Amino acid sequence: MSFDVPPPIHSAPPDPQARVQLGWSELERAVHEGVLASTQAQQLWTQWAASDSPLRVDVRPPNAAAAPVRASAPPTTEAARFSFSHVLYYFGGMLAIGAMSLFMTMAWGMFGAWGSAVLTALYLFGAWKVATHFKHSRLFIPAGILGTLAVTLVPLLVWSVQVGLGLWPEGGSSQYGHYHQYINWRWLTLEFATLLAAAVMLWWLRLPFMVMPLAVTVWYLNMDIAHLLMQEQGWNWTFTRDVSLVFGLGTCALAMWVDLRSRLSSDPENRQDFAFWLYIFGVLMFWGGLSLRSSGSEWGKAAYALINVGLVFWGAAIQRRVFTVFGGIGVAIYVGHLAWKVFPNSIGFSFALTLLGFAIIALGVWWQRHEDRIRLHLVQWLPQALKALGQSGA
Repeated sequence: MSFDVPPPIHSAPPDPQARVQLGWSELERAVHEGVLASTQAQQLWTQWAASDSPLRVDVRPPNAAAAPVRASAPPTTEAARFSFSHVLYYFGGMLAIGAMSLFMTMAWGMFGAWGSAVLTALYLFGAWKVATHFKHSRLFIPAGILGTLAVTLVPLLVWSVQVGLGLWPEGGSSQYGHYHQYINWRWLTLEFATLLAAAVMLWWLRLPFMVMPLAVTVWYLNMDIAHLLMQEQGWNWTFTRDVSLVFGLGTCALAMWVDLRSRLSSDPENRQDFAFWLYIFGVLMFWGGLSLRSSGSEWGKAAYALINVGLVFWGAAIQRRVFTVFGGIGVAIYVGHLAWKVFPNSIGFSFALTLLGFAIIALGVWWQRHEDRIRLHLVQWLPQALKALGQSGA
């Protein structure tokens, strides 16, 4: 479809005489990025694509039979926005998710293992049914939150059944609330069950927020597996740190695989940002394990700074800010080390650091003005299989 772009209310566009071509995929992307609400996109398309609309351009061959317009359906997704209704959605959902652990811990003494299992199963089933209803009603944000609540109830259900059957390993905690507080290999059955349930529920509903409990469970899993492997040697912080680093790398690799599949998918429902939470917790585990490694060598600390600089540019190339943010923090840590350990009480270093700060600000201004062109250059450095990660925003 081609149409004239009307001038904005407050300022004229760079080329007000230009004509642009928009399709349904562009509106879907705008909804995904939070620029438009799903209802607004549907209304715009209904108006633009109407048979009598002057903006409509029929691209079918002259002798082709008329086919229904693919984009006559409303968007399949809605991006989270900082609106009051969305704040209420997430606040209510987090309140319900947080309350379940406290409530069930308090109710344990009243109902016992099987009573807790039955109550949890009822809550889980109810949350699942409401999430399904919300999705069918195109209320995607609350549907994702209710689906997430259902996933977070799985470990409580598994724990209650294990205790009821007498299968809870000896030495394990007698309070479910400790699941979120203490590292212990006995939680592994809860975590594997949660991962399986999360994968099934995510496949069924396909709502990105439901990846959050899956990513959190992977974070728990890395710590509890480290605890399991240290049974004979006892607690070893160095080993735990290194396991976190390896798990982080693996989770980031999984996130990139999911990201690529999402971006290359032809199905709008599969083009949602399912990789967001995997990136968050993958980078958290990797960067945390990396930053906790101590080095008595200045070369080792410089290598740490270079890795963080690499994270900054990697995040810019694939448009994932989490890499850039943690990379920037790592560089700041190294600069702080130079200020306090290498050049203490040095006036010259203070001046140099001030100039460096101004230079970085100037770099930021220059980067903002040429961001698209810089990103295109950075994308050229990516392996061919990963170039799709830099082709669209995320």
